[in-house]
Amino acid sequence: MKILFKDAHIFKDGVFSKQDLLVNNGHIIPTCDLTEDGMAGVSVFSNMFIFPGFVDVHVHLREPGFIIKETIESGTKASARGGYTAVCSMPNLNPPPDSLENLKLQLDIINKTAVIKVLPFGTITVGQKGEELADLEAMAPYVAGFSDDGRGVQSEELMLKAMEKAKSLNKIISAHCEDNSLLFGGYIHDGEYAKAHGHKGICSESEWGPIKRDIELVRKTGCKYHVCHISAKESVELIRKAKAEGVNITCETAPHYLTLDDSNLLEDGRFKMNPPLRSPEDRKALIEGIIDGTIDMIATDHAPHTCDEKSKGLSGSLMGVVGIETAFAVMYTKLVKTDIITLERLIELMAINPRKRFDIPFDGGFTVWDLNAEFTVNPDEFLSKGRATPFKGEKLFGKCLMTVLNDNVVYNITDREEN
Repeated sequence: MKILFKDAHIFKDGVFSKQDLLVNNGHIIPTCDLTEDGMAGVSVFSNMFIFPGFVDVHVHLREPGFIIKETIESGTKASARGGYTAVCSMPNLNPPPDSLENLKLQLDIINKTAVIKVLPFGTITVGQKGEELADLEAMAPYVAGFSDDGRGVQSEELMLKAMEKAKSLNKIISAHCEDNSLLFGGYIHDGEYAKAHGHKGICSESEWGPIKRDIELVRKTGCKYHVCHISAKESVELIRKAKAEGVNITCETAPHYLTLDDSNLLEDGRFKMNPPLRSPEDRKALIEGIIDGTIDMIATDHAPHTCDEKSKGLSGSLMGVVGIETAFAVMYTKLVKTDIITLERLIELMAINPRKRFDIPFDGGFTVWDLNAEFTVNPDEFLSKGRATPFKGEKLFGKCLMTVLNDNVVYNITDREEN
């Protein structure tokens, strides 16, 4: 399979340049070597965009333990379709990777079935119970960092110990910031929609309170610290201030928090995630954080559940939505085409900054996109087992044509269309 990408817009060193690129079964071949006879059987695409492979530092692959929701194979195939060549998998699994023995169960599956690079997180605490530290030292050589994602570490003393240990191992703490004492059974944002429709709300302080606590712990320890899925305006301001003061902190947000808020809610489980969609003011603050560099990267928090688990409305459905197959198209359509950020900035957020912060070497992988292609989001077409997306039915721009890693084509839209 030879494909000539003519006049391709290739991203390198922060800028785009135009040139021809010939790909033969994943191998890049100099176009000067292409003779007239060699053009036989070559497919030609013009004016495509070629980016370095995206990296998502917050993905739930659900294996081992919950393969009815997702597998490492299905999740990485979905990731490749979204343009990703590397993902970091979260540790709320069964068994959770809180020891080298448990971690190796996951690593074995990754080695056998993943189509892209998967860097797992180890847990911060044993069983993610928040009572004692997991075996961070034994797991350190094999993990992206440590996280109890899905649960906040409630004990300040234990988080301090975790940071001290992570600092000694030169590993990052990736924190799910949530104060359980402030939840009161809430499941959507404690805002106008909750009040109008009789739902139990989650206050923003349940997120920004632990961030404020942890910033002080980072000052003490110097630990590399990353905040997962921020959603509140107070979180943005706390992190902005901490960065200005030299604190070793980064953060991520997700496409749904940047483009939706609680005014968009419907009585449907595909709008339920943790943290929840917050107010229009919160969304505006997140966009400002993306623009001024307070927010370092976009991660999807891709969290697949079964259709039954997401069919019980806002009150009864499990928290979590899928997003790895639509993330770039959502961001390109909603932020780049509307001139909120540049395409170059989007590539920094999705491909460059995650690698820098999590010490993920550039793998030479790349992804090819037709930015003029318009499509309607249809969850039935997802490669992920998950179907719950708040973007169902949305018209978006940007289709991934191909993703290549280690000279292997890990996604090709042509193969998919033929099937």
